[in-house]
Amino acid sequence: MDAVLGVLLVVTAVVTVAYWLDFFFRGTVQAVEEEWYLRFERAFPVADGWMAACSLVSAVGLFTASSYGTVFGLLAAGALVFLGLMDLTFNLQNGMFRLLPGSGQMWVEVVIVVWCLALGGTLAAYLSGRVG
Repeated sequence: MDAVLGVLLVVTAVVTVAYWLDFFFRGTVQAVEEEWYLRFERAFPVADGWMAACSLVSAVGLFTASSYGTVFGLLAAGALVFLGLMDLTFNLQNGMFRLLPGSGQMWVEVVIVVWCLALGGTLAAYLSGRVG
């Protein structure tokens, strides 16, 4: 299970970096072009960077059976759940899901929310058994 989670964490970090490179340089992941939306999204790269860094460090730790894999995995789990809930709440409060089913960008947002909550919850449940 550690190897599977390690791979998922690496994928998470790589896709996160790719998302932000696209957001700032191509803009194809932007669901709408309104300034209020862009300001909200631009607030996330630092937090997403933290989550991605924790994910990579945890992955290395899980691959090498080092204790820091658990510590950073739990940090990544918390960040993933927080970020997933923030995206979900923002999208619900601002009616963003009304853009479905025709918006590929909103489908990306749905996948991000589901991925963050599922992986974050799984990491927390699995790794918390090692603490204490």
